[in-house]
Amino acid sequence: MALSNNVPTFLRALAKVQRRNALDTTKIIATRANSTAAQTTSLKERLTQLVPEKRAEVAEFRKEYSGHKIGEVTVGMAYGGMRGIKGMVTETSVLDPVEGIRFRGYTIPECQEILPHAEGGEEPLPEGIFWLLLTGEVPTKAQVDSLSAEWVDRAELPTHVVTMLKNFPDDLHPMTQFTTCIAALNKDSHFVKAYSGGAAKADYWEHTYEDSMDLLAKLPVIAAMIYRNLYRDNRLPPIKTGLDWGANLSHMLGYDDPKFVELMRLYLSIHCDHEGGNVSAHTCHLVGSALSDPYLSYAAGMAGLAGPLHGLANQEVLVWLQGLVAEVGYDISKEQLQLYIRKTLEHSVVPGYGHAVLRKTDPRYTCQREFALKHLPDDPLFGIVGKLYEVVPDELLKLGKVANPWPNVDAHSGVLLQYYGMTEMNYYTVLFGVSRALGCLSSLVWDRAFGLPIERPKSMSTEGLKKLVGA
Repeated sequence: MALSNNVPTFLRALAKVQRRNALDTTKIIATRANSTAAQTTSLKERLTQLVPEKRAEVAEFRKEYSGHKIGEVTVGMAYGGMRGIKGMVTETSVLDPVEGIRFRGYTIPECQEILPHAEGGEEPLPEGIFWLLLTGEVPTKAQVDSLSAEWVDRAELPTHVVTMLKNFPDDLHPMTQFTTCIAALNKDSHFVKAYSGGAAKADYWEHTYEDSMDLLAKLPVIAAMIYRNLYRDNRLPPIKTGLDWGANLSHMLGYDDPKFVELMRLYLSIHCDHEGGNVSAHTCHLVGSALSDPYLSYAAGMAGLAGPLHGLANQEVLVWLQGLVAEVGYDISKEQLQLYIRKTLEHSVVPGYGHAVLRKTDPRYTCQREFALKHLPDDPLFGIVGKLYEVVPDELLKLGKVANPWPNVDAHSGVLLQYYGMTEMNYYTVLFGVSRALGCLSSLVWDRAFGLPIERPKSMSTEGLKKLVGA
């Protein structure tokens, strides 16, 4: 299977076709949603309206269809990490093997088109994604601005967390610091206080929402303080009133280049959610199902994100790319690249290629590529990434055993951060963690709104499985 020699042109054309085909319908849906959402400027007020409606809808559905089967579990699924088993409810996003992620029904190109942008910006504001994930509605710019302002108001860290951050050893991994600080925030949990006071189960979602809002407000401050302590001057610039969530994170990190700020908005938006079965989202849901507060639930999710098979993948891509450049150089021919890839495949995999669900190029890769074509087309490392896209899929297909030879989000994200001067690869997963909170916490609010029970799947021994299938 040969790829086009003009991959960038093909990707841009494909994105335009996707936008054109969906835009008319999208605008109609967005207009309707906005007309409804515009009745109030408060996210919590809108959720207060939506929760009873959705509860009734789910209750009626469960009553009528609880006995209906939705899938079949095989022995291979049980041993293969439960891949493909339909066994969770996640309202916020759905991952289609062919077309990729949809946030509440909207593709990434559609979100880029319809969600509010910063003044003079082109990328969606993460606040808009959060509103969309929680409500299923496209917010107005005024609603997004109110959310930005509310997060600034809630951003101050408690003294004990600041003390922890200042006293962590310099060789403690950034993700360990990040996870520990998130867990420590539960000292002031609204949910814990309300539960201890005998709050009604129907109101659990409100206390979960309040904790989630506080946590989302504080995550950029924690993330920036870790970065400044480990890699800069230990001085954290104060958060700024009037800046959006992504811009404030960039500012506190010390990156004020407008293009980096735009990259951060894009990064935070596209990494926010990937339906409920990935390790970080599933772990947050699982721990939350025990009625652990959002801080403990999300800290558990971040412990999963820290694993090399999940959140560390973009770091592994960069290490592999650096090894390639060190051995062959930037001015590499297609033939040299093929030989290097074949050498890699003799003992390992090409990082950044393949996905557990996707069977086409990851749309998150595509939108990052479009960003690079616009803002850093001549960057030599980006050039290598482009050449890899022309060569790696063909080489993987020749093996005859690869379900998905196409690049995923991690094949590109680290290269963009490197270009703007953030070279500290150990830190990249922290940025991923800031973003993923948008999806995990919005899902957790709905878990409590629906009153989902503690998660407890049935496990079996190998002996039991053999008896079950007559082996």
